[in-house]
Amino acid sequence: MFPLKKILCPTDFSEPSLQAVDAAIEMAGSTGAEILLIHVVSPLPASPHPGALHAFDTAAYLKEMLTYGRESMQRLIKEKIPAKVPVRSLVFAGNPSDEITRAAEDERVDLVVISTHGLTGWRRIVFGSVAERVVRLAPCPVLAIPAPGKAEQ
Repeated sequence: MFPLKKILCPTDFSEPSLQAVDAAIEMAGSTGAEILLIHVVSPLPASPHPGALHAFDTAAYLKEMLTYGRESMQRLIKEKIPAKVPVRSLVFAGNPSDEITRAAEDERVDLVVISTHGLTGWRRIVFGSVAERVVRLAPCPVLAIPAPGKAEQ
């Protein structure tokens, strides 16, 4: 295997993404690589009806979601990452696949370890696939970890 110095691992704190974190920990533990965890908060889509969300404070919502992301990231690091594994975290707002690929480029990572959620059919069409876009756009190799239970199907 090529030398790994930095592994980027996106997480949304779901079970599939935590399995990708486990894979990144295992790889970092055996290679001495640093793990760079990233969480991306998707902004709310604009309403097609002006004034429809007039009572909803989107700026406050986004600020709260970023705070939640940072706090959840710190808990994740404390609970899952062994002390001997170097780790940093990033929390951004934006389009997840764009922010992940931008971070991979900016941080010059050697590998992205990302989970798939196993969406198929209309769910995949409606929600898209962050992992698929990252595989296509990342400036480095990407290891896609299948959602639990999806590999057997």
